[in-house]
Amino acid sequence: MKFLLVGINAKYIHSNPAIYSLKAYAGEEFAQNIELTEYTINNRKEEILSDIFRRKPDVIGFSCYIWNFGMVQELLLELPKLLPGTDIWLGGPEVSFDGAKLLEKYPGVTGIMSGEGEQTFKELLVYYKGTIGNLEDIKGLILRNGATAQREPLDMDTLPFLYDDISVFDNKIIYYESSRGCPFRCSYCLSAIDKNVRIRNFSTVKQELKFFLEHQVPQVKFIDRTFNCNHEHAMNVWKYIMENDNGVTNFHFEIAADIMTEEEIALLKQMRPGLVQLEIGVQSTYEPTLREINRFVNTAHIAKVVRELHESENIHIHLDLIAGLPFEDYETFAKSFNEVYCMEPEQLQLGFLKVLKGSPMEDRAGQYGIAYQSMPPYEVLYTKWLSYEELLKLKQIEEMAELYYNSNQFRHTLRVLVTCFDGPFAMFEAIAAYYEEKGYFVQAPARGYRYQVMLDFARKTDPGREGLYRELLTYDYYLREKAKSRPDFAKNLDEYYEQIWAFYQREEAEPVHLNAYKEYHARQMMKMTHMEAFIYPVWEKDIEKITLASKEAPMDTAPAYVLFDYKERNPLTGDARTIKI
Repeated sequence: MKFLLVGINAKYIHSNPAIYSLKAYAGEEFAQNIELTEYTINNRKEEILSDIFRRKPDVIGFSCYIWNFGMVQELLLELPKLLPGTDIWLGGPEVSFDGAKLLEKYPGVTGIMSGEGEQTFKELLVYYKGTIGNLEDIKGLILRNGATAQREPLDMDTLPFLYDDISVFDNKIIYYESSRGCPFRCSYCLSAIDKNVRIRNFSTVKQELKFFLEHQVPQVKFIDRTFNCNHEHAMNVWKYIMENDNGVTNFHFEIAADIMTEEEIALLKQMRPGLVQLEIGVQSTYEPTLREINRFVNTAHIAKVVRELHESENIHIHLDLIAGLPFEDYETFAKSFNEVYCMEPEQLQLGFLKVLKGSPMEDRAGQYGIAYQSMPPYEVLYTKWLSYEELLKLKQIEEMAELYYNSNQFRHTLRVLVTCFDGPFAMFEAIAAYYEEKGYFVQAPARGYRYQVMLDFARKTDPGREGLYRELLTYDYYLREKAKSRPDFAKNLDEYYEQIWAFYQREEAEPVHLNAYKEYHARQMMKMTHMEAFIYPVWEKDIEKITLASKEAPMDTAPAYVLFDYKERNPLTGDARTIKI
């Protein structure tokens, strides 16, 4: 008997921990009976169908989520034709809450594993081996004749480690789970249903983290819903990874900033830059919305925590917003965006409400006038407070924030440009309108040309300071890459060549700034690094110094030289090391 477990991921770098957990929990007794296969949503349906057909499974299990269920449903229509004697099971959050309807819609599906699947799957294997006589005796199933008894939550310490063969996950993100459940009741989230937080024993967690560190895994992404909901557990994990830091591995945590303690903040501030990144779901700063979705948080406190974490410049911070929540209209969402933007995260994710099956938000969608897509990912179309037209504008603003803010390629330019607007939301709104006017949403500019587009927009918005924007964009451009060809917007360096060449000759004779390049001669150093001449102090964080200089500095002002060293980069932003010469 061969049971084929199928994961269909959003991207190649992702993996599906669910199917690995099912196999690991089943144990050695069933190891030979279980085969795993993973695809992505970018695979053609025909490719997946043919591959599954060639594997000739006796039973198939699909791991179902909002990002892959569209593809799964297409496969469910065709697989019974190709493999008529093969049982098909579904599992995962996308099928756990309306199983009866799905079984009616797809007659080729045998049943559904509802909720946590490890023990249910193991008993299903026993059934197929003939030891358990009736499916009705297995808890946690939805069958055509009804649902069986509900499965009790698992003890986290009974779950085996998934990654004994780490080579399977080369070039992929490693997902790790040290707890299940969430103490909060956010109405848009399925964690509102699982009220019990279960935590894996720290002695076990420690051994598993040691494995990742010893194998120098590039990134471990904790999928705990609210990692720091248990202070002792969070501190134990953070102390361990700090004390055993291998200088390579990065750990990602989803946390609640409003419950962070001073002790936690103090510990995090000691970490190696790049060791930890934190994802914080702010979602909204509008109090009526926060109350309605059961988020009783203090936005000012979140801002204070983020500010404190930023002080050490060692923690990558990712802040989330959700558009389409109840009571939040276009104007109040703009205010939420501005307040979160001013917290200066490395990433600002503007997401859109997904009305998930089984969530409290699904029950109240009619009350809120929420219309949402009938197919996954069930994304909001409009609400009582937010029209479809406004949501489309937010979609464009989200794309601009992704290209120009989250890319970290225009940070210094945006810092000046935003002073021309009432706030950052208005700035991205204007950039989106410019893209619409120029047709760039249809014919998207290549990555390198986006700098020119930004210059054109800045020149239109703030025409008196074109020289400043040219230098800001030049600085941002060379921070990220040693370009093979000089961008059109950058000034000609011919008149500065003599001084630049003299610098590299001095470094060859007696290195001061480029000690890491001792084995290279001056011309090689020049090719591997970059030096730029600037009239304006574009490197300054203090916006007043830049804007004041832009009004007063004559174009014949003696330039300042900045060296860009690409061997050393900021682990949070990817920027080259810079030295003002």
